[in-house]
Amino acid sequence: MEDDFVVSESRSTGSTPSLNAKVIPVISPSPLRFNTEHCLLVCLFILLHCSQMASISISVSISLIFTLTTLAHSDTSLPPIERHSVYTILASINPHIDWHSLYPDDSDLCDSGPHGLVCDLISTDPTTTTNRPSLHVTELALGFVSDSSPTPPCSPNASLSATSLAPLNHLKKLFLYRCFTHTPLPFPNITNSLSPRLEELVLIENSALFGSFDVIAVNNFKRLRKVVLIGSGVYGGIGDWVGELVEMEQMRISRNRLGGAVSGEIGKLRRLRVLDLSFNFFDGTVPESIGGLRELLKIDLGSNRFVGRIPESFAGLTNLAFMDLSHNRFSANCGIPLFLAEMQSLKEVYLSGNPLGGQIPEIWENLGGVLGIGFSGMGLVGNIPASMGVFLRNLSYLSLENNRLQGGVPEEFGMLSALNELNLERNLLSGRLPFSATFWAKIGGKLKVSKNNELCVDEGITGNKLGRSRSLGDLKVCSNKSDYEISSSPVVFSGCSTSVLHECSLWFFLLLSLVLVMFF
Repeated sequence: MEDDFVVSESRSTGSTPSLNAKVIPVISPSPLRFNTEHCLLVCLFILLHCSQMASISISVSISLIFTLTTLAHSDTSLPPIERHSVYTILASINPHIDWHSLYPDDSDLCDSGPHGLVCDLISTDPTTTTNRPSLHVTELALGFVSDSSPTPPCSPNASLSATSLAPLNHLKKLFLYRCFTHTPLPFPNITNSLSPRLEELVLIENSALFGSFDVIAVNNFKRLRKVVLIGSGVYGGIGDWVGELVEMEQMRISRNRLGGAVSGEIGKLRRLRVLDLSFNFFDGTVPESIGGLRELLKIDLGSNRFVGRIPESFAGLTNLAFMDLSHNRFSANCGIPLFLAEMQSLKEVYLSGNPLGGQIPEIWENLGGVLGIGFSGMGLVGNIPASMGVFLRNLSYLSLENNRLQGGVPEEFGMLSALNELNLERNLLSGRLPFSATFWAKIGGKLKVSKNNELCVDEGITGNKLGRSRSLGDLKVCSNKSDYEISSSPVVFSGCSTSVLHECSLWFFLLLSLVLVMFF
């Protein structure tokens, strides 16, 4: 995951911002007035002198002088309409705070205002040389996340009018975290007043947010690179309009009320790197066009209602590192996709909860980078391939529970030194668990093998301090007679069980004695 919700730093954090982030008005300590050109000449002289002494390039010096010139000819105060809008928004999301006292009217909101407020110098008409850049709000983050990112907190009765964001017509990034959890807020109240310049829209855990997702199309956000909509009541679907969002790099819209078929136009988002539609109500087949998204690193379609086959076109996702298609309704008896063998960048793959059936194929030779595999509840049969233990040397998590797998646990699994969790519960496995005491000590309770009636564990393992771990459940203790016995049931030798072997030996001795007496 994780990492996608970084709020821009403000000067209040003590970090050094870029020249085009937050602007500090220069306040002279004396009443003297300086000619701008004279100041620039002095700066140029100093920079040139420093460049000779510190080996700084002339081009860097000229670049700095250009920046100083830009600042000297810029309006470094926020337009009144935007100042008023900021105060209005702050009062709406938390009316219990006196924002005007906290950030007085005569203060510079861009410099000493809330942590989540970011401003930039922007030229409204870059084609003219006389046009002066002016300061505008370009990023706004609301909702307390953590002490390391102290954005303004939202109150339980937070609201937002349909017009409050409209004056911020240079806004590029909007971040709202747990702001609308009690009072219902229409989704259009946010989207309809946003500028077409918007590049990132991040709305997380706003459960009272409702309305149609299709308003994204209505507002013509063609510069949109990132949409994160998680944990809301927004409904609707992904129609043909999605093909217009050609700049899109991340689309994470999980845990909402979205549904219906996903348009094949999504295949036009050639820059898409993350696609997360998990925990919604999408149905129909997965568009084959997704297989053409060569930049895709993560796809999560888990916990929806997709049907049909998993698209073979996914074989073209050669950069894919994460794939979760679990808990859908993909066709039975299709088996685990063989194209996985071609996805050599794959780190995690989860197909659990789909009745794909079949055996686990021998596809692991080129997948040594895989860290996690989830194949639970898929109706899998046959043996567990030993090749998984040979080639998946970086494997940390493997879940094969609730299938109909047979045979023994491959001895090669004992070589999986990176393994932290192994779940083989509720299968038809048999024989001795091939793991050393060291392996058991490392993995501990994360080795789950219960509900395999013919599987047994070595007595030496159960006798150590691990005891009868809950993960072992009702597992039997293996007999010490043979390392190859399949179960702990009595082994039969020539019609005699081990439990009566001694008695059989006596009868055999008497019979042999009688034969010797008769013939000798």
